[in-house]
Formats: sequence, C-alpha cells, structure tokens
Amino acid sequence: MKKLFLPLLLWMATFAGCASAPEGIVAVDNFKLDRYLGTWYEIARIDNRFERGSDHVSASYTLRKGGMVQVLNKGYYPDKKKWKTAEGKAKFAGDPNVGALKVSFFGPFYGPYNVFALDRENYSWAMVTASSRDYFWILARTPQIDDALYAKLLDEAKAKGFDISRVMRTPQ
Repeated sequence: MKKLFLPLLLWMATFAGCASAPEGIVAVDNFKLDRYLGTWYEIARIDNRFERGSDHVSASYTLRKGGMVQVLNKGYYPDKKKWKTAEGKAKFAGDPNVGALKVSFFGPFYGPYNVFALDRENYSWAMVTASSRDYFWILARTPQIDDALYAKLLDEAKAKGFDISRVMRTPQ
C-alpha cells in the first residue's frame, strides 16, 4: 500500500517552485485548516497522468508536528485490481488564512494546491486546482454528491475558465 505513484512524483518535480494559481483564480480566504482536515473523496477531475485509470480516489489530510499536513492519496486501478497510495506533506504557500498550499510527494519539490471554491458553512465540498487549468478536482466529504450541486459546481468552474468538457466523474 505504500507504493508511490511514479507519475505523481514526476508531476510534482515538474511543478516544483510553481506554487501559484492560474491567472484569474484566487484561493479562498478565511480558510480554516482544522475544518479542512480529514478525508475527501474525489467526485470529478480533469484527467491527468498521475491518476489516469484510477477510481475510488480519496485524499486524507492530518495535522503533523510543526503545522505541516500529512497527505495520503489513495486510488484503485481496476485494470490491475490494485490499490495505490501516495504519501506526502503540505504547508501553506503564504497566509494560513488563505486556501493556497504547497504539496510535496517527493523530497523538497512542492507543487501548488489551491482551494478556489469551498462550502464555507459545512466544508462539505471543495474545488481545487494547481498551477494551470489543466488540473482540476471537485472533492466532497462523501463519495457522492447531489446532481444539482455537481451541475452548479461545473457551472462555476466553467465561469472560472476551466474546460468542463474535459471533466470526468470519478467512480466511487
């Protein structure tokens, strides 16, 4: 279970030092890390090399000593009938009240993790991007979300410049 996604490591190395959001995307303010911690299920994504072929994807965030965050990504690859995990760490890219973090799965190399939309009342869903609009995720606290909410989030992503024709729903 402790095998790392090699493509994920390559992606993280590619984006090392690029801890900013795409132009026009602003990470949420008044972000509360303690409310964000826990397990999130991937509802949808723009497919990428490091997750291609996976379903039942989740990410768990726990607080580490010194304010860092432990990250555990998990996905099932049905073609191989195998679960894979990637362990990493995250820290704020700047102000801890802003949902802009840096994530590392490979040594000192960090990539951006920008929470740009969030259910502020319940922290029940979030939309996340990296340094370009080629990276997009809808996350939720439950493996499924209501179709109306999903459509609303896609509309919001489209308004932010994401190509929603590329978004795929993640089997859970």
